[in-house]
Amino acid sequence: MRETTRRTFLRSTAAATALATVPTIGAADHVWLTAETPVSVPLHDVETTNAGAYAVCGGGLVLERGSGWGIAASGGPTGNGNDLYGADVTDDGERLWVVGASGAIGEYDVATNTMTDHSAPNDVTNNFNDVAVTGEAGDANVYVAGDSGSMYYSFENGATGTWDSVTPGSGSNLNAVDFYGPRSGYAVDGNTTVFATEDGATWERAGIADANYDFYGVDADAAGDVTVSGGGGTVYHWNGSAWTRRDTGDAALRDVEVTGANGLTVGGGGAVFRRDAEGWTQEATPTGSNLNAVVDADGVEIAVGAGGTVVER
Repeated sequence: MRETTRRTFLRSTAAATALATVPTIGAADHVWLTAETPVSVPLHDVETTNAGAYAVCGGGLVLERGSGWGIAASGGPTGNGNDLYGADVTDDGERLWVVGASGAIGEYDVATNTMTDHSAPNDVTNNFNDVAVTGEAGDANVYVAGDSGSMYYSFENGATGTWDSVTPGSGSNLNAVDFYGPRSGYAVDGNTTVFATEDGATWERAGIADANYDFYGVDADAAGDVTVSGGGGTVYHWNGSAWTRRDTGDAALRDVEVTGANGLTVGGGGAVFRRDAEGWTQEATPTGSNLNAVVDADGVEIAVGAGGTVVER
């Protein structure tokens, strides 16, 4: 990363951090409804592909949304039923990459319903928390965030022998990663730190000073447009020159998705907050279960969480 950019990142002082209290009454025109699922295990992530929305969960299960939610794949990449924690989709929407416990990494073809196993890169069997992929099916850059604090990456679609790794910070678990370019992106860890890369291999600290809470989610749309969610109901936004904090309440916010001026973040106790031009506002949901991930699947907003919970709007 350019040194001038790095110096700007680290100027995240109290003076550059703004606090605001978020309304706690949901907007009446945003109605979330519960969807039935065939499982009672935690759903950890949800993504949208050419074939629709998919969720990954405990027991190595992959769920798909058709006329209802059903099981698309079971057993996980290795067939051992390792829990799946993270997912992402190639730029063309044809492959769903999944990661999880005991080094599980898989590439699921949504057209043929087949899973290719890429698990245990370089014989590493740590738990993997999240994955980001850039490029098209069969020719993707793959980035896997591990609970050992290392980022594992392959610029050759996860082929055996093409994996490398780097530890950006202190070794605290990397909880989430998101890329806005082929090799440019951001990651967050469990030690109040955000990291940035411009080459996919080297990472530098990007903030956030005096954050006080662990980070769980990140959405990176550009070098100067990054949103981070974390403990204590906190949401931070980087505009290229400063981090701005918004306080939504007490719920830990596990995931965030932002497009332009609009966004969603979800977390503990069924919490959903929506961002528009006026700021963040809490919305009513029909569940008290913890929500772990959210996505806008071609106009259908989907949040997933504990006990097989899916809510849609």
